[in-house]
Amino acid sequence: MPEKNIVNQFDSIDERLDSLEHVYSAGNDNPFDHLLAEASGICKALLELFASAHGKVLPDSDDLLVLFKAFVKGDASLTAIRDNVRELVYYRNCINEERYDVLPKNPEKMTLHTVRHIYFYLRSRADQEALLG
Repeated sequence: MPEKNIVNQFDSIDERLDSLEHVYSAGNDNPFDHLLAEASGICKALLELFASAHGKVLPDSDDLLVLFKAFVKGDASLTAIRDNVRELVYYRNCINEERYDVLPKNPEKMTLHTVRHIYFYLRSRADQEALLG
């Protein structure tokens, strides 16, 4: 049953995010770059899962902006998470340009909150659209 598969995938993503939140709330010595890569991977998985539930195939890309552009095509209401996705891209650009001074005061916490927001938004949308069964 596809609905159960979608629920399982959302639950799996939630567990990944819970694990990251736990690790970073307990204090982690991993560099911010590591967390951002994990968080971006979770964001990508969420976009792909929600798109797939609507029969949409996203491009094979790790560029969140490329994925997001294809993700919102045909449903402008999905732009509600645009700024969240762009925030993750901004953090990546800061790291790539070695501009750690322009990151927020607690980038780990902000990154986790941002990805959690994307998760909650897409899961609640899936629920509202009866994709979860």
